[in-house]
Amino acid sequence: MNVDKVKEFLEGVKSEFKRVVFPNRQQTIAASIGVISFSVFIAIYLGLLDFLFSRLIGKLLTF
Repeated sequence: MNVDKVKEFLEGVKSEFKRVVFPNRQQTIAASIGVISFSVFIAIYLGLLDFLFSRLIGKLLTF
């Protein structure tokens, strides 16, 4: 591995890190609430579908 290429790569990484903008506290909290809310909604939705399909298959098998 060429030392110059490694040095060039690390300089590129350093310059890219200077461009990174991290979210502030409010943005982080808002995004976290959004992700948690969406996860809970999907969990309830999939749980409901699982319950309904289980009942349906149970009825079909005992028919």
